[in-house]
Amino acid sequence: MKLLHFADLHLDAPFAWADARTSAVRRANRRRTLERIVVLARQERVDAVLCGGDLFEQDLISPDTIEFLRRTFADCPCRVILAPGNHDWFGPRSPYARVRWSPNVHVFEDDRLAPLELADGVRLWGVAHRGPVTPRDFFSGFRAEGTAVHLALAHASERAALAWQEEGKQAHAPFDAPELEDAGIDLALLGHYHTPRRDARFAYPGNPDPLTFGEEGERGALLVTIGPDGNLAVEVRSVATSVVHDLVVDVTGARDRDEVASRVRERLEGRSGSVRVTLSGELGLGVQLDHRELAGLGADLDGLQVKAGGLTAAYDLDLLATQPTVRGAFVRDALAKVEGEDLRRRVVLTGLRALDGRDDLEVA
Repeated sequence: MKLLHFADLHLDAPFAWADARTSAVRRANRRRTLERIVVLARQERVDAVLCGGDLFEQDLISPDTIEFLRRTFADCPCRVILAPGNHDWFGPRSPYARVRWSPNVHVFEDDRLAPLELADGVRLWGVAHRGPVTPRDFFSGFRAEGTAVHLALAHASERAALAWQEEGKQAHAPFDAPELEDAGIDLALLGHYHTPRRDARFAYPGNPDPLTFGEEGERGALLVTIGPDGNLAVEVRSVATSVVHDLVVDVTGARDRDEVASRVRERLEGRSGSVRVTLSGELGLGVQLDHRELAGLGADLDGLQVKAGGLTAAYDLDLLATQPTVRGAFVRDALAKVEGEDLRRRVVLTGLRALDGRDDLEVA
C-alpha cells in the first residue's frame, strides 16, 4: 500500500514581506504545487493522499481557491484524507463543512482521534483542530484498538522537535514522542512544523513549497510504503514550484551606489524565482544607498527583497574622537562610558547613524 503525505501548504498566504506582484506569483505557485502532488499521486499509483493540516489560511481563503480545491481533489485518482490544523481549523463556517466535496474526500471533524480503515490490516487515526488554538495533547491517554498497522494523521507539535523550527514558532497540540509508542501508533504523519523532521514513529514533511527565505531541510511530500509484512518505508519527493534564494553580498570598499548595484547584479546573474539579498560589510561614508533602485534589479525575477543586514559605515572612530564636534563628543563619551566591546560598538554606530540621518544602514 502507498500513501502520499503533505502538510502546511498555506493556500492564500499573504506573503507580507513581498510586493503585490510577487505575492500573487507566490500564491499561484502554491496551487501549482498542489497540482504537482496530485500528478505524483497518479504516477506513483498511491492509495490515498493525506494532508496534515494548514492546507489553507482560513481567514484569507477566497471562493476561487475553495473551488480550486474542490475541483483538484475531485480530479485526484485516489482517496484524499484531510486533518484540519490551527490555520484551517474545522468549524461550521469552515470550507471543510460548507463545501460539497467529491466522494473520494474524507475530512476528520472531531478533536479526538477517530479511526478510518485504509485497507485490511491498515488503520488511520485522524483528528481535527476545532479552533485556532489547541493546547490539548491528542495522544495522551489514547490507545489504538485492534491488530493492525496503526497510522496517525494530525497537526501537532512534538516538543523536542520544536527547537529545530523557526524563531517564534508556537506549539499546538503538543506531545512527546514516547507517547506514540504508548498509544500503539506505528507512524504519525504530521503537520505544523515547516522544517522537516523525522523520527522512528513520526514524520513532518515540512511545507512543500517555500513560504519564506532561509528555510532549510529536504522538504516536499512523503511517499509512505506499507509492505505486506507491515514494514514502513518513507521517501521524500520534491513537489515545489517556487524557487527561493538567500544571498549575502559584501559591499565593503564600494565607492558609490552604482558599484553596490553592480555587485548585486553580478550575484543575481542566472537566478530565477524569489531572491533575498542581504548587504553586508562596511560602506564608504559617501555612499548613499537607494533600496528601491536596488529592488529594480529584480525585474526579471518573481521578486527581489534587499535588506541591509549587518551593513555599517566605515567610520574611523579614533579620528572622530579627536574632533571638537557633537559627533566627536558623542564618540568620546560612548567609548569612555559604555562597557563591553560589542555593546560599545553598537551604541557608537547607532548614534552616528542617527546623527548622520542615515536610514540605509543597520548595526551588526
